[in-house]
Formats: sequence, structure tokens, C-alpha cells
Amino acid sequence: MSEIKNNEAKQNEAPKKKEKKKSSGVLWILILLIVWWFNNFTLKTNSVSMKSSMVSSRLRFAVISDQHATKHGIKNKTIFEAIDKEKPDAVFFLGDMYTRESDSELMSKPVDLARKLTEAGYPVYAVTGEHDTDREYIDDLEAAGANVLEYESEYIDIKGNRVHLMGIDNVYYSPTFDLRNEFTQDADCFDILLAHIPNYEKFASFGADLTICADTHGDMVQIPFMGPLYDSETKTWLPKLSDKELEIYDKGFFDYDGGKMFITSGLGVYPGPFRFNNRPEVVILDVEPKR
Repeated sequence: MSEIKNNEAKQNEAPKKKEKKKSSGVLWILILLIVWWFNNFTLKTNSVSMKSSMVSSRLRFAVISDQHATKHGIKNKTIFEAIDKEKPDAVFFLGDMYTRESDSELMSKPVDLARKLTEAGYPVYAVTGEHDTDREYIDDLEAAGANVLEYESEYIDIKGNRVHLMGIDNVYYSPTFDLRNEFTQDADCFDILLAHIPNYEKFASFGADLTICADTHGDMVQIPFMGPLYDSETKTWLPKLSDKELEIYDKGFFDYDGGKMFITSGLGVYPGPFRFNNRPEVVILDVEPKR
């Protein structure tokens, strides 16, 4: 009799175990979906700062790039509100704001964002990347009030500080590329170079007080304590494992003699929503006086 009861008990336990495993599996799938969504479709404000003896009061810039506008990405309203909350002195668009061969609806998204920012009183300066090179888009961006810098420079005054802005639209750098053939830096100004694609060696030799770049998407997947899963510049998987001393120009500040280069990881998820530990960002970059 006891054997029959034991068999019945085991038979009753089996479905319960299956149900428990099924519930656990569903929970893990839900957790993974939340983590994936959070890493790819929520916006963070990345506040960074540097010091310079070339400024007498704080300068604040908002930096956005690589929107790769989609119908389901982070909304312009969210981006605008993140910028507006920080009250920057100027906003920089650093290229690839839509993806090559996008339709007119998607191409208009960064234009609409630029218009919203300029109407709110924020000066917008832009350079293009390798995707957003359509002449109609550039004209529309300028019509929306943005200043598109195509190997051009502008002087602006911010709270008593003279700022010299330079912008380039390279999608390729030749071995003989030298910005000193294009621009003359001003020793009495805070010199800023805007470029979509980072090129540390070339920009370091030019030596602007601050160079701001994009394009890398922060190399999408960042593994804690190990850096990017894949480095697009060197085309290397887990580059920090092969060489711990290797400098990976993926995101953040990089020093050079006389200045710094900063790379933003951008807004979009092109070519797909694979970001991890590297959320889409609006950068708020402060330049503080060096006392």
C-alpha cells in the first residue's frame, strides 16, 4: 500500500517540476528581454568634463551622433528633453543621423530635432558622417537653423570666451592627411574640432584644444573590465585580451599633447540592436577653467 502511495506522490511531483522549470524559463526570457531593451532603447545622459586654461568660465556642450533614425528608436522628444534639461551653450551633431538609403520620413527626423533645438534657442553645429551625405538633407538641416561645417570654421562667443569651431566631413583619411593644410588654430581662442570618424594620430598632430568624434557606437558591446567585444578600428575580437596595453579608441576621453579627443558612443543601434553595457547617450561636455 505504501509503495502505491509513493508512486502516486512521484507522479504528482513530476508535473510540478516541469511547471516550475517552465516558469523559471519564462522568467529568464523576460529578464533577458528587459536587459536587451534597457541597453538598446533607453537614453542616458553622459556628463563629462575637462579643464582648460583657454576658458575663463564654464562652457557646456551637448553632443549627439549616430542616430541612424528609425521608426522605433529613441524619440526626438526624449532626446530634446535630455538636452534642454542641461541648458547647453551649443549642440553638436556629429554625423550619421540617418542611415544611407533611408526614406524621406527618416531623413527628416534629425532635421526636425535640429529645428526643435534652434527654435528653443540652442545654436546647433553639425558635421556629416559616411551615411548622411545627401545634399537635400544638408540643405534641410541648414534651413532648420543648423550650421553645417564642411571644412569650414566659425568663431562664437560664449560667456566672454572666444571659441573657434572647425568641422570636417571626411569618410576616409589618406596617409598624407594633415589638417594644418586646412585650418589655422587661434592661440587666443579655445579651438574645437568636430569630426565624425576618429583618427587619433592625425588629430593629435593637429592639436586642437578639444576634438569631438563619433562613429564607433562605443563598439556596441562592452564587456565589464575587458572593454569592447570587437574593435571596429583594428577589426579585432576582444582586443584587450590580446594586448592589455593596446589603446582602444572606442569611447570617452583620450589625451594628446595640448588637448584631448572625446568619442561619443552615439544614439542608434545600427546595424542592429546589439548594445550591451553601452546605452545610447546624449553627452553633456563641460569645459571648466583651469585655475
